[in-house]
Amino acid sequence: MANLEALKQKYAPVIESLQRFVPYGATLEAVDLAGEQLHIKGSVPSKVVLERVWDHIKKVDPTYSDLKHEIGTSGGDTQPVTIKSGDTLSAISLLFYGNANKYPQIAKANNLADPNNVPIGTTLQLPVLN
Repeated sequence: MANLEALKQKYAPVIESLQRFVPYGATLEAVDLAGEQLHIKGSVPSKVVLERVWDHIKKVDPTYSDLKHEIGTSGGDTQPVTIKSGDTLSAISLLFYGNANKYPQIAKANNLADPNNVPIGTTLQLPVLN
């Protein structure tokens, strides 16, 4: 019989990833057992966030044979992010892409002249990046 707590611990980075994106529109509806597999049910607001969650799943277990997921996407390909006090493009890049050095691609996609000077309240559209 599958051990719920052991599977939750194994897939903790996936669960934590979904929880980190709750302020951006993600939901985590269920973490329970489905037979011998951990069942994670939720939704993400964009393909950008979905790809980040998938990065975590594949890093934990590339076969994810003990995971049953129902993670739907409620939005489109891009992820809107409104700049708040203290935000940097590199921090946003790290959160959404797992790499702080992708900030120039965010700047380019949003036609920002100076990626170090983005006014508070500006809403950026984060694209899917390769």
